[in-house]
Amino acid sequence: MNNSPYQNNRTIITRSLLFLGFLFVGLTSWAQSPGSTKIHFGLIYPISSNGTNAPRDTNNISIHLLAGVSSVENGPSFAGLSNIVRHHAYGPQFAGFSNHVGGKAVGPLFAGFANIYGEGKSAAFAGFANIARGEVKGSQLAGFANISKKLKGAQIAGFANIATDGSASQFAGFINVAKNVKGTQIAGFINVAKKVKGAQIAGFINIADSSDCPIGILNFVKNGEKSLGLSIDETQTTMLTFRSGGKVLYGILAIGYNFKNSNEVYAAEAGLGAQIFPSNAFRVNVEITTGTLESFKAGEYFKSSFKVLPALKLGKHLEIFGGPSFNYTSTNTTEGKLLHKQNLHSWQRNGSAYLQRLYVGYGGGINFIF
Repeated sequence: MNNSPYQNNRTIITRSLLFLGFLFVGLTSWAQSPGSTKIHFGLIYPISSNGTNAPRDTNNISIHLLAGVSSVENGPSFAGLSNIVRHHAYGPQFAGFSNHVGGKAVGPLFAGFANIYGEGKSAAFAGFANIARGEVKGSQLAGFANISKKLKGAQIAGFANIATDGSASQFAGFINVAKNVKGTQIAGFINVAKKVKGAQIAGFINIADSSDCPIGILNFVKNGEKSLGLSIDETQTTMLTFRSGGKVLYGILAIGYNFKNSNEVYAAEAGLGAQIFPSNAFRVNVEITTGTLESFKAGEYFKSSFKVLPALKLGKHLEIFGGPSFNYTSTNTTEGKLLHKQNLHSWQRNGSAYLQRLYVGYGGGINFIF
């Protein structure tokens, strides 16, 4: 008489459980035998080959379905959820959720959510965060945040990097924070540091006590330079401009008013600049800016400029400047199209309402430096 599918399934399950049981007993005996490689495996503490002694044991290999606990790991560890190593880990640690190493993590760390460790001498990869209480000599890569006391390597995070000190580079989607940086900070929004020997590149703000090469719209550098300027260009657009940066690079943010138009009169501008040939009495400011004229109604006017502005200093806090600019504009407004008469080249694609132009302009003004 043929067995039913239900009986066949029961037989398969029973044989599988017996096999796993014999395998568990056999590997436990081998793992505990003198001179053998120490293998620690199990389900979750204390259901493992090391039992209640697990927190005091040193292993060469650890494999746990859920979570494992040990004193020291001299080789790789694998856990469905978490590896918990009370002291040091000298091999790679793989966990579906988190790795916890109380001392040094010499091998790489891989976790679906977080790696938390004392010191690191390799790379740490986490879906959410890497947190090191001591020095990291290597890299930290996380989906959200990296934190370390001292860093010699790199931090890459989707949102934030925090390091007290280090010779390293930081790359974050939103913010980097460090005490002293010997490397580069690149953030989508803001970088914060004390002394920077390298570049700070931010989508909006850089803050530092010392940073010669900040690249951002606003740069608050303690030993740098800030100025407030008033200028006018060939289109009769008058701008109030805040410039801020280090000894070489600076950011530009400006608002203004156009006295030639009737509708598109409100102006805004942002960009980057550099100081070249500096001296006590003279320097040249080279700037790249992009701006707009708005009526806050229908129609658009955009302008990008490359400016060369020689500046003459009148004392410590005042300078006058002026020079040529090379400009590109794109507009679909009547006033925008009439704003420039002398063009190097202008064009308008078939079916497009936008007139595009290249032309040489000029501008000048005065800066108050503080």
